[in-house]
Amino acid sequence: MRSYDRPLPPASALPHSRSRQLPPYRGLVAVDAKDFTGHAAIEHGVISRAVPELLERSFERADLAHVWADRRFPASTGDGYVFGFDPAWMPFLIHPWLHTLQDVLTEFNVHSVGAVRTRLRVSLHLGPLPDTGDEFDGNGTPRNDTHRLLDSRPVKAVLAASRESITHVAAILSDRCYQDAVASGYTGRHPDHFIEVPATVEGKTFDQRAWLYVPAPSGNLYDRRILGDRVVDEHESARSAANAAAPDTAHPQDRSAPSRVVQRADRGIINTGTVHGGQSVTNSGRDTVGGDWTGGDRFDGDRFDGDYVGGDRLDIAGDYVGGNKAGTVHGNQGDTVRGDKREKRR
Repeated sequence: MRSYDRPLPPASALPHSRSRQLPPYRGLVAVDAKDFTGHAAIEHGVISRAVPELLERSFERADLAHVWADRRFPASTGDGYVFGFDPAWMPFLIHPWLHTLQDVLTEFNVHSVGAVRTRLRVSLHLGPLPDTGDEFDGNGTPRNDTHRLLDSRPVKAVLAASRESITHVAAILSDRCYQDAVASGYTGRHPDHFIEVPATVEGKTFDQRAWLYVPAPSGNLYDRRILGDRVVDEHESARSAANAAAPDTAHPQDRSAPSRVVQRADRGIINTGTVHGGQSVTNSGRDTVGGDWTGGDRFDGDRFDGDYVGGDRLDIAGDYVGGNKAGTVHGNQGDTVRGDKREKRR
């Protein structure tokens, strides 16, 4: 049969034109070797062959050989590798597999004298993808996002900023992967081991919430170049708020700790300014303050009952004070009491 006599491939339905079943959900793991293009061309083939071999060894050591054996739509990317798997095993890929991969790469790099040292970025994601056994399986938005995460700024920066003799693996998880496998409690790693980052890719319209995980951190992991200014600012604001809300645990006799002075004058007078003239307080049911007051040097007055001194009055739900109190104090300032203290002077 001539090629032009063959039937055309079946046309796919337009998106949003009719309802169809979702393809099966698959976990996705993709890895890239750091500085692949920085190596000489003669070394590229060595790296391309070494990456899947190191992955296979790490899955076997982590007791996950069946995940490697059952991988779906596997593909080499030249400087890396990608495949799909049953998403039920995602918690185990996050831990212990990432940690085991770090160990395998450490051993490989220690013993690879004169050979190519390998450090890997890893991205983990999950979502619905075609998986029928066809050679074009595994293509879709989750696959695209997996590679975008792998190329994103945070995971590249954290591997570049870490010590090459210590940190051989830096992983980034999509928010969906993190929420389903980590935040839900299914992964044997506490959420505090993960750092939220804005995943962006230079030159691409990609900006998603993601999570960094570094099995063997080194260097300055908490860095604005890695996390982005927005994440750092939010973290520092939360830390400042937590410090402000923390109780004062300093020992009462610890002179190095700042002390807090509390002044009280229940139904009396405390002046923190200069005072002219006498002062009196009438403790009635509804407390009123009269007179003018200006801030200045502290004056501690005593309580007076009975006397009423006229002047301008201002209600501030306190004691009733009359007189002029703006200046140097003249007259009585102590406990001068005439007559019955419990009888108001008329």
